[in-house]
Amino acid sequence: MNAPLVSLEDIDSIAVIGVDNPPVNTIDARVRRGLSEAIATLSERKTPRAAILHCVGNTFFSGADIGEFSGPPREAEYRQLCERLERCSFPIVAAMHGTVLGGGLEIALACHYRIAAPDARFGMPEITLGVIPGAGGTQRMPRLIGVEKTLELVLSAAPVAAHTGMSLGFIDAIVEGELRAAAIEYARGLIARDAVPRRTGDRCVDPASATPEIIARAKAQAIERYPHRKAALIAVEAIAAAARLPLQDGLEYEEKLANQSKASIECRAAVHVLLAERATRKIPGLPAGPVPRPLARAGIVGSGTMGIGIAICFANAGVPVTVVNPRTEGLRRGLAAIEGAFESMMKRGRLTAADKAKRLALITGSVHCADLSDADIVIETVVEDLIVKKSIFRELAQVARPGALLATNTSSLDIDRIAAETGRREDVIGLHFFAPANVMPLLEVARTESTSPTAIRTAIETAKLLRKTPVLTRASFGFIGNRMMEGYAREAQLMVLEGATPRQVDAAMENWGMAMGILGVFDMAGIDVGVSVHKANAEKYPRDPTYHQADVALYSAGRLGQKSGKGYYRYLPGDRTRHDDPEALEILRAAGARLGVQRRTHTDEEIVERCLFPLISEGFRILEEGIALRAADIDVVWTSGYGFPRWRGGPMFYAETLGLEATLQGMLKYRAQFGPMHWQPAPLLEWLVAEGYSATTEPLDRRSHALTHLTEE
Repeated sequence: MNAPLVSLEDIDSIAVIGVDNPPVNTIDARVRRGLSEAIATLSERKTPRAAILHCVGNTFFSGADIGEFSGPPREAEYRQLCERLERCSFPIVAAMHGTVLGGGLEIALACHYRIAAPDARFGMPEITLGVIPGAGGTQRMPRLIGVEKTLELVLSAAPVAAHTGMSLGFIDAIVEGELRAAAIEYARGLIARDAVPRRTGDRCVDPASATPEIIARAKAQAIERYPHRKAALIAVEAIAAAARLPLQDGLEYEEKLANQSKASIECRAAVHVLLAERATRKIPGLPAGPVPRPLARAGIVGSGTMGIGIAICFANAGVPVTVVNPRTEGLRRGLAAIEGAFESMMKRGRLTAADKAKRLALITGSVHCADLSDADIVIETVVEDLIVKKSIFRELAQVARPGALLATNTSSLDIDRIAAETGRREDVIGLHFFAPANVMPLLEVARTESTSPTAIRTAIETAKLLRKTPVLTRASFGFIGNRMMEGYAREAQLMVLEGATPRQVDAAMENWGMAMGILGVFDMAGIDVGVSVHKANAEKYPRDPTYHQADVALYSAGRLGQKSGKGYYRYLPGDRTRHDDPEALEILRAAGARLGVQRRTHTDEEIVERCLFPLISEGFRILEEGIALRAADIDVVWTSGYGFPRWRGGPMFYAETLGLEATLQGMLKYRAQFGPMHWQPAPLLEWLVAEGYSATTEPLDRRSHALTHLTEE
């Protein structure tokens, strides 16, 4: 018989309320019901002199059940639960550890006393999901720490340490040792001094913390930090109300605003991305039998930027890794770069000296591929050259142990042709990391027709081990992300040949929400990289003399981007700040004139549309061709790896909110202006619109019959 989620135990007139809802004690409907029943039971007994509320496992309540966001409002249930806690006739102590976020912290605020383990962390990150604290947080926290400090906590959305919570005033004590035992002792102390319930809701908000100047400053910060979004401003409104409304009125106002924010596209988009990220490890159609192979040791071929980043990932995960570079000097530089990266982490307080030493000890270097013979996974990260990669995989097939996963980090070369060199195609897979590999969360997992289910499962488990978000894709040119970027990059480059400045193009996209404009990205990655890829794959691109020629013009002038101090922009030594450069503008103007590109003016609206519509249309083609399993997977690729704003939900979700009809009409509008070469809408998009689908009908991923229809035809 399963143990109850919420348990009750009596110890010396102290009621011990325990919650065990693994893995992270989410406050779902069952937990809320169990807590309400426990409080009712204790109130009937009238025997406890105090109570403690604690959670089993690695954390106190981690937050609300994100799956409930798409259902009916639950704020009233939270409000009633917190009211029951707060109105109890005996003191209740919240004993907190782990990561106490959102609704978890709000439940603690309804308790009468709060103690914490030294390494506990606390936060209200709701606005990152497009919502506001809706379980009393906007009303109770200001009564403990004031409106100004609450605004700072909520608008930052970042967790704070236990000692910070204590200095702010919402934690009463930090306790050492076993938390449950310490909480019981703390409750005994309350009983010894005849302490009574100290109800947060009975306190008054310090009016000095809620002056008009403070509120105005918070609103300005909300607009600056979260442009185009509403949740932060709604949170300011709710928190400010705590200074003028009695608790019950404030809680009802908070509930109204919380439900208003949950209905927004901003919230729906952010929740969509979060749930999509959780779903990427679920692979439909994969046999249930194969189990992933164990990963005790790893090998990396190549000690450049990508190789060292992946090596750091394995060391961070506690996995020994051997880095191979046949050139001694290149290997030395790579290992030195790894040590420098760990040193930087240590200086920033992310690692201790002991942690650094431990992780460095897991990394060894070699000039011989034969030293990878005991690796369970080998990842090749060398230059994008098919001949070179095929040579490496021929050698790996000879030295790697049977069953070892052989992975290539390519995103533009034919993995089938690479696998053909091994005689063990079933073990070969693509693992496309994003730079810097030890920071970026996305991992595109590219399977060929020959990749075995066991290899796929092993790759997915590797992603989990390295704390990456895996997205399974069919091996094809560009996979998902880079293939979709082609149209975006093409139009951005064409517009600067037409007379737009790089700053104008990038600013329009950044103001729309992209983390970084595409031309700035090219400068950061290296213009020579893009030119090299397009030269090597010229047969895959349209016969358009203007295609990616802005890159070519700058490259021919020796402008490689940040690495050379000049590209689309100019850079000062040691500084990545983008400076406008008249020389770059003249090179682009001359290239446009030479190619016969017609000059034109550009509005921000046109820039955004011309960059996004081709990207979205290519996403529909990728779905139709079965390159991606789900529309949501495409959204994860772009929000995790390409800086697409999470609050817009990814390109496919954005097409839904924009409306599929509007998306199609946008493609047709520019087809009429520029011709069909680059502006022919994806057949799936046309079919969905013809069948009457729109943003108000089923999400794309539920339209399996639409995809099946196209496949059968």
